[in-house]
Amino acid sequence: MDSELRRITERVRAALTQGTALRVRGGGSKDFYGQSLQGELLDVSAWRGIISYEPSELVVTVRAGTTLQELQATLAEKGQHLAFEPPCFGSDAAGVSGTTCGGMVAAGLSGPARASAGAVRDFVLGVTLLNGRAELLTFGGQVIKNVAGYDVSRLMVGAMGTLGVLAEISLKVLPRAPAEATLSCAGLDQQTALDLLHRWGGQPLPLNASCWLVESDAAAPRGHLYLRLRGAAAAVEAACPRMLADLQALGSEATRMDNAQATPDWNACRDQTLPFFRAPAPELGLWRLSVPQTAPALELPFDTLIEWHGGQRWLWAPLSALDQLRQSAALVGGTATLFRAPASVDGAAIQRFSPLQSALSGIHQRIKHEFDPAGIFNRGRMYMDL
Repeated sequence: MDSELRRITERVRAALTQGTALRVRGGGSKDFYGQSLQGELLDVSAWRGIISYEPSELVVTVRAGTTLQELQATLAEKGQHLAFEPPCFGSDAAGVSGTTCGGMVAAGLSGPARASAGAVRDFVLGVTLLNGRAELLTFGGQVIKNVAGYDVSRLMVGAMGTLGVLAEISLKVLPRAPAEATLSCAGLDQQTALDLLHRWGGQPLPLNASCWLVESDAAAPRGHLYLRLRGAAAAVEAACPRMLADLQALGSEATRMDNAQATPDWNACRDQTLPFFRAPAPELGLWRLSVPQTAPALELPFDTLIEWHGGQRWLWAPLSALDQLRQSAALVGGTATLFRAPASVDGAAIQRFSPLQSALSGIHQRIKHEFDPAGIFNRGRMYMDL
C-alpha cells in the first residue's frame, strides 16, 4: 500500500476507534455546496495521479486527489474528453482550479452537455473506496460488462463523501466531436424558448447544449437563447440552417457565432463564471431547480437561467422563497436545492436539499449505516440527520 493511502487509512481507523467525525476534502472547490461542514479535516489531495489510461479502450483510472484539469489535459492530448463536462469551481488568478476527480464524483455535478451526453454516473465504471470500517473495497471495473447486480460504484456519485473516502475511480471517456457550432437568438421569452427546445428534442438534431437567460446588460433586457450543436460535420452543417430558419420564422434575431467567441462562454456557463452567477444582492441565494425537460415556464418573479433543454433552472431568490420554490418545482415533478447560500445568511439553518420522503430517508439511513456504521464521514453534509 502506498504511504499516502496508508496514512489516510490509519486516520480513518483512528477516527473509528475514537468516534471522531471526519470531513473528507480534496480541493475544497465545493465547500459551499451541501448542508454543513462538520468534523476534523481529512485532506486527500495528496493522493493523486493517473494510474492507467487506455485511449483505444476509452477508459482512464485515476486517484481521487487528481485534479480535474490534470485529467482533462491528458485526455485532450489524445483528442478525448469527459463528455458530461464537469464544472471547475474556485479557479485562482492563473485559472487553476482545485477541483479533484474525487470531488467531481462525490458532488455528481454535470455541465451544459448533460442533457445529450449523460451525467457523471453514466461514465463511472468502477471505484475503490475506503469505508467507515477502514476497509478498502473495490466495485465495478474498467469495462461496463464488469458490472453485475447492484452497481455500487455509481452509488458514490452525488453521495457527497458520506459513504466513504474515494481512493480510485475508473471513468469512460469519449472522443471529441469533429464539428461544433453555436447559434445565438435574441428576443425569445422563456416559454417560447422551451417550446422550441421541446420540439427540437424530438427531432434527429445534434443538439448538445442550450442556455436561456435574460441579458439585463443590454439596452433593453430581453430573453436570449444559445444553442450548441456537436457531432459529425455533415450533421452539424445540415442542422444549422434548419434551426436558424425556425428561429427567424418567429421574428427573432438569430445568428451563428464564431466558435472562438462561443467556447469561452460555454466554459463560463459550466464553471458558473457568467455574469448571471454573480449574486445580485447579499440576501439572495442561488437555487437549482431540477425539473422534467417538458415542464413549462414557472411563474416565479426571480432572475432565471435555464440549461439542459429545460431540465435545469437556476434562480436567485431569498431564503424566504423556499416554500414557494419547492412547491412550484414539485407541481411539475421536480425538486429545488439551495445551491449557494446567501452571503449574509447561515445556509445550514435550513434543509438545502429537498426533504426525502420517509421511505427514501430510511433507505439512505440504511445505506449510510452499511458503509459507515459509526457515522464518521461528512456528517450532516447532505441532510441534517444523516
